[in-house]
Amino acid sequence: MKRGRINMKILRLDKETKQNVLEDLLKRSPNNYAGYEQGVSEILKRIKEEKDSALYEYTRKFDGAHINAGNIKVTEEEFQEAYEQMDDSLLAIMRKALVNIRTYHEKQRQYSWFDSKPDGTILGQKVTPLYRVGVYVPGGKAVYPSSVLMNIVPAKVAGVGEIIMVTPPGKDGRVSPNTLVAAREAGADAVYKAGGAQAVGALAYGTESIPKVDKIVGPGNIYVALAKKAVYGHVSIDAIAGPSEILVVADETADPRYVAADLLSQAEHDELASAILVTTSEKLAGEVSAQADAFAEQLSRSEIIKKSLDNYGYILVADTMDDVIDIANDIASEHLEIMTRDPYNVMMKIRNAGAIFIGEYSSEPLGDYFAGPNHVLPTNGTAKFFSPLSVDDFIKKSSIIGYSREALEEIHTDIEAFAEAEQLTAHANSVRVRFEER
Repeated sequence: MKRGRINMKILRLDKETKQNVLEDLLKRSPNNYAGYEQGVSEILKRIKEEKDSALYEYTRKFDGAHINAGNIKVTEEEFQEAYEQMDDSLLAIMRKALVNIRTYHEKQRQYSWFDSKPDGTILGQKVTPLYRVGVYVPGGKAVYPSSVLMNIVPAKVAGVGEIIMVTPPGKDGRVSPNTLVAAREAGADAVYKAGGAQAVGALAYGTESIPKVDKIVGPGNIYVALAKKAVYGHVSIDAIAGPSEILVVADETADPRYVAADLLSQAEHDELASAILVTTSEKLAGEVSAQADAFAEQLSRSEIIKKSLDNYGYILVADTMDDVIDIANDIASEHLEIMTRDPYNVMMKIRNAGAIFIGEYSSEPLGDYFAGPNHVLPTNGTAKFFSPLSVDDFIKKSSIIGYSREALEEIHTDIEAFAEAEQLTAHANSVRVRFEER
């Protein structure tokens, strides 16, 4: 039976349309799934109290795998078997991508600095990598070795002491060879067979098998997202990831085939994915809609694409490029492509986007797999205040303050006066005693 046609919603952009689109997109936020929180809370409580025994039980329940203390950690033999099963050409491509990813992130390194003055004042900042980090990697129906690389490489570049990866096993108790090879190539120190909220709990609290970490990164389903949200404070987290999204900014010079193909590249992720074109060209709008339908006929995930575009797919026709840029900044998309006559000029006016792809040959999958910048990006409008995953996420900074007696003597009465103005007399006394005659 032939599936229904894809008819992307073509709307004239005005204040009402803009408000409706923004409200619609917010429905996809993990913050709107409060109904799952009680179940996640119960899982985390049991992991905290019962540790491995609860972890093994949940793995049997949710993944159908019989995991125990003897097989929860991936062995060296399993890594070797994964390499034997790995397609050599894919391994070569993965290694090329790794070079690009590592090179890009090495430019993000920060270093400690110190500034001294003749009077004995020393100020500075000490940069220290996190000691132990947990990386969550989804399993199940989809396997994403690219996500393994993107989460582990910046941690490795930052100098994290120990990188612990968790990923749900198949019913046979094994992990996808592609995932294991990616973990080894990127530099994971250990891989454990655990997934879902229970794996997040194990990383946050520690069990007999899985050590407690300082930070948890990596995408997952709604249970993983809510679990990360719940354990924040016990550990740090990267962000609460929402469904994937793409926004294409285009004018009449854009190729409708390229635009349609790129919109569908994100729509195929899942039914909650968002794909939006904002353009000044009514002609392009119609051509992209028709081309999207034609492409979907040929694609393996056409049903998911159709539901995604029915739910959260839009083509918005604006009067001016300023209006296009305005709504692009309000949506603050995870991925933003610019296909216009002067894309660099448009790029300079974009304030809010996770990753910006410039020109017709910079399609979004380039960023997913190969270019080098991280593909772990802020979603659901959080690009207004969050950044892509980077080396910065795996370091912490300590302020350095060192004063000589000479340096402190010049300002000690100022400090004492400030403290006393706040009625913190012990603060004032802490400085004053250093200059009392004894």
